[in-house]
Amino acid sequence: GGLILFAIFSLVMDVFKIGYYSSFYSCLSAIKIIYPIVQAIFVVVQTYFLWISAKDCVHVHLNVTRCRLMLTLTTNLAVWMSAVTDESVHKAHSKLKKNMTEEIFRWFLRGNLSISGIRSSSSDECNCHSQICQIFKNGYFWLYPFNIEYSLFASAMVYVMWKNVGRFIDHHSHHIHRLKFRLFRRTFFVGIMLGLITLVSGLGVLILYEVQVNSRTESSKKSQALTMYYIFNIVCLGLMSLVCIGGSVIYRFDKRDMDRHKNPTRTLDVALLMGAALGQYAISYYSIVAIVASTPRDAISALNLTYALLMIAQHTFQNIFIIEGLHRQPP
Repeated sequence: GGLILFAIFSLVMDVFKIGYYSSFYSCLSAIKIIYPIVQAIFVVVQTYFLWISAKDCVHVHLNVTRCRLMLTLTTNLAVWMSAVTDESVHKAHSKLKKNMTEEIFRWFLRGNLSISGIRSSSSDECNCHSQICQIFKNGYFWLYPFNIEYSLFASAMVYVMWKNVGRFIDHHSHHIHRLKFRLFRRTFFVGIMLGLITLVSGLGVLILYEVQVNSRTESSKKSQALTMYYIFNIVCLGLMSLVCIGGSVIYRFDKRDMDRHKNPTRTLDVALLMGAALGQYAISYYSIVAIVASTPRDAISALNLTYALLMIAQHTFQNIFIIEGLHRQPP
């Protein structure tokens, strides 16, 4: 389900890309337009393949199957690296363009970025003046995160399939436990409502923050937007940390045994969880160093420091809670 959700947004991004690049067909190479078309076909075929085959443990043509799965995995990683690079270059150019005049920006692109091989998508050769072109351009850059997540999602699923090639499952020691979803029992309803409220509130705060910070308003309004953004995140991170600590405490009173059997899916989950947390740890660490070293220290700096410390704490408690839950036997 998650894969299909990200696949749909990735296809919309490819449509926006095709529309944007088609506006410059006279000054762009054909590969710029062909690439999103081929990527859309790849997304459709791969999503269909994973939908019907993700649970298979293949026991015929093992080497050929492993080779094809590993080729698919590396292709997803290559698409992921391309999307991350393209988005990063676009953001760098956008910030550069805000701080420089148009003439200096073009000179900088031609004289410096071309030397290092980093060029915008023909921003120094083609101009985008029409309204529909601007919609396509802004649309596909806003949809890049969905394409990035799709590539990672698909890579994880393909990796699990690759690990399961030739694997035999002991049905006697591994019992399949099907969760029964009951809306008004065991606080499921409360959890869903709190989650939806937090999600909607977070989207609202994010939209207000983006509008206030990126608009040409007074600095006081931008400070208010930053304060609102940090306070909301501090409250959410604090609540999440308390909930994860409470969940770990409840585990101590649960008498279920720990599952120590080899499980490639669970191993991948733990590896991805810890790997993703390292990025947040690094961001928080550098934020703390920058805040401590900077002057003057105002209320925004204090909120930023609190946010960075809570981010480290929340990820630590959350990872402990999730890893313990993954290793517990079903009831």
